[in-house]
Amino acid sequence: MSMALVGLAAGMALAFAGYFGGFGAFLLVAALGAIGFVAGKFLDGDLDPSDFLRGRDDGRDRSRR
Repeated sequence: MSMALVGLAAGMALAFAGYFGGFGAFLLVAALGAIGFVAGKFLDGDLDPSDFLRGRDDGRDRSRR
């Protein structure tokens, strides 16, 4: 399935949620869609969980402060 078709389906789902359920339903569908997108990226292997679990250390020596 092409990314344009996936984007079309996501846009239509958000439009239906916004029209029939109001702004709260729109936000719920958008949030769940984002969670599903990230989960799909993890399952495809495009994201590594260690990227999110790693500390904020950027390689600098902390003893020099």
